[in-house]
Amino acid sequence: MHRPIRHRVLTTTALLIVTTSPHVDPAHAAPNPSPLTIERLFEAPDVSGPSPRSPRFAPDGSSVSYLKARADDPAVFDLWSYDIAARRHRLLVDSRQLAPEERPLSAEEEARRERQRIAALRGIVEYSWSPTGRGLLFPLGGDLYYYDLGARGAGAVKQLTNTQAYETDARFSPRGRYISFVRDQNLHVIDLATGRERALTTEGGGLVSLGVAEFVAQEEIKRSTGYWWSPDEREIAVTRVDESRVREVERFEVDADGFRVFHQRYPAAGTPNADVSLGVIAVESGTLQWLDLGPERDIYLARVDWFPESDALLVQRQSRDQKKLDLLRYDTNQPGSGRLLFSETSKTWVELHDNLRFLASSRQLLWSSSRSGHDHLYLYDYDGRLLNQVTAGDWDIAGDFTDAEVRGVDARARLVYFTANEKTPIERHLYVASLDTRTPETPTRVTQGDGWHSIAMSPDAKHFLQSYSDPQQPPQLSLHDRSGKRIAWLVENKLDASHPYWPYRQRHVAPEYGTLAASDGKTLHWQMLRPPGFDPARRYPAIVMVYGGPGVQMVQRRWGDRRGNQVAQVIASHGYVVFALDNRGSGGRGQAFADPIYLNMGGPEVADQLRGVDYLRSLPWVDSTRLGAYGWSYGGYMTLMLLMKSPGTFRAGVSGAPVTDWSLYDTHYTERYLGDPQTSPEVYRQSGVLSHVSGLRDRLLVMHGMADDNVLFTNSTKLFKALVGAKKPFLALPYPGSKHAALSFRDTGPHGWNAILDFFDLNLAPHADGTAP
Repeated sequence: MHRPIRHRVLTTTALLIVTTSPHVDPAHAAPNPSPLTIERLFEAPDVSGPSPRSPRFAPDGSSVSYLKARADDPAVFDLWSYDIAARRHRLLVDSRQLAPEERPLSAEEEARRERQRIAALRGIVEYSWSPTGRGLLFPLGGDLYYYDLGARGAGAVKQLTNTQAYETDARFSPRGRYISFVRDQNLHVIDLATGRERALTTEGGGLVSLGVAEFVAQEEIKRSTGYWWSPDEREIAVTRVDESRVREVERFEVDADGFRVFHQRYPAAGTPNADVSLGVIAVESGTLQWLDLGPERDIYLARVDWFPESDALLVQRQSRDQKKLDLLRYDTNQPGSGRLLFSETSKTWVELHDNLRFLASSRQLLWSSSRSGHDHLYLYDYDGRLLNQVTAGDWDIAGDFTDAEVRGVDARARLVYFTANEKTPIERHLYVASLDTRTPETPTRVTQGDGWHSIAMSPDAKHFLQSYSDPQQPPQLSLHDRSGKRIAWLVENKLDASHPYWPYRQRHVAPEYGTLAASDGKTLHWQMLRPPGFDPARRYPAIVMVYGGPGVQMVQRRWGDRRGNQVAQVIASHGYVVFALDNRGSGGRGQAFADPIYLNMGGPEVADQLRGVDYLRSLPWVDSTRLGAYGWSYGGYMTLMLLMKSPGTFRAGVSGAPVTDWSLYDTHYTERYLGDPQTSPEVYRQSGVLSHVSGLRDRLLVMHGMADDNVLFTNSTKLFKALVGAKKPFLALPYPGSKHAALSFRDTGPHGWNAILDFFDLNLAPHADGTAP
């Protein structure tokens, strides 16, 4: 039995002081069934059961590797494998045994993990297969290790580096001869046969780095690397990043023992970006040849890929205003400017993706585009001529937030496998279509079940791994043939008496789903939890959990993670209706659904959320006088805009790590939706929070990590000053030393979520006499 912790809140005008004391919710004081608590969500074992991360097929398809959380710590991962023929799991590397005391992350690695949204994880957090299938590469504690599958015992693991510096972005070369990595802002390689290490670049240092993706590339463009091997291993395309023209900001990381001043190069909207060059380096000789990216230097290097023949690069070059994306071919044996194959253009912005695939045997390439208003697949030849539209319709190829939608290509059978929302926007399924189809509107659905399917395809596209969940079933991992027939369970994860969630199942609430219409007729999807033991004769307070920003989808028919559905279950158990709605601009619905927020952030999103509130108010068992709103990051911004643009609608709101002044946020994200602040200052003013402070009249709690290097803490301090100036009472809960994902860490997450619950209990829960607070 896990005892809930209640936080006693002492209120002042602008400071929230939190202490802890034992508490039992009087509405749910019975010892059985067990109440799910915030504390339990951060403890081991994970309440969702065993949920492998990063499952991958071995190159020969004989086994599957994956990362598994330790039984004693759900944030620390070990490396495992599953032998398909023997149907047997095997621990390959125990991270704690190999590195009992993992050294602190370097500043570069900490920032890189923040960008990858894995900052709260430890142990082995990434790995890669040797192309030969003989071993695996993984970083741990700042050094690199090689696991030899042909060896046994302690001799199977070989440490490749042992330095004070962190080695990052490590990988095998395409044929497995080398391992490459970045150290001290330069690109290095190790010859596996000889063990010889070489630095391929030496210029890196200070404001110049080689082989490293710049800040906006990692955070917004979703390009996590700055180098690319040619398939024949003879050359590497490499970036040179010069941040000298990027504005330097002083960022104060405040912790319990004082503060540190960081001079961070942060490209805020309307200011210069880093200067990025692209060159090709010969691995043996070290000769470096620079490419001509065009006369306009103020561009984004979006993607770089080698043609399969190793004789040319395909470079995606995006304009600063992001309304044009050029695909250029650079023949490496003919130095000079690239040859334009084709361009994507938009009146708003061109969305980037990772769906480019080469078909070497037919000299064709597969591409995705939102030119129709929905994201679909198109087939081109090597010269950029459109050959066929592979998918079409009022739906989108769509996957998880960080995954590409194209999961596999069978070039011989002329088939492409991809994830999409053709059935419904709140589910994901695997589909297959012919590259030569004449009926692109009707692909074949491979997966079954009303839920969420995440897919990893085998290299030959003959099998796939399926991670499936739905609101009643925690994630399951299974092996399937390409027709969808299940071959084996890797992790069945039955919700039975042995499952960690079993003690809480009786109070588990299945979400309800529905739709509303936006003002322009677009369909808006919502989901809702009613409190356990729901009584339609009672009237309940309700909390709107909002994100609302581009690229993210809240309403999903899946089990969900700790930050989403699991926390929502805890909130519902405190006697709240929990409601979420995906407004226009949200992810997974295509360009036409997102476009209304262009030059108008905080407009359509707020209007759509208020439509959801109107629906809540229409329910006879919702107390419309006791509504709350909560959101983090863009959701924190949305919470503020909801309270300030519609005063009196909510009684209380919690805003976490909000952007309050869009001129403080980075170039690529902000300018994509709001343009250049120099030419559209009124757009920035109206989309910013600070212009609407006078409208606040509801109770507000603002939370923010004081070392946040993504949404700078300055956003909150500017808000605090504006609120004080307008004589608006508010509460603040800063987290010393915490970055953007403060609620994801075990040392701050339970405290933060309990403070949120306390705030809503204080302001929304009825008094003993039944009156409103």
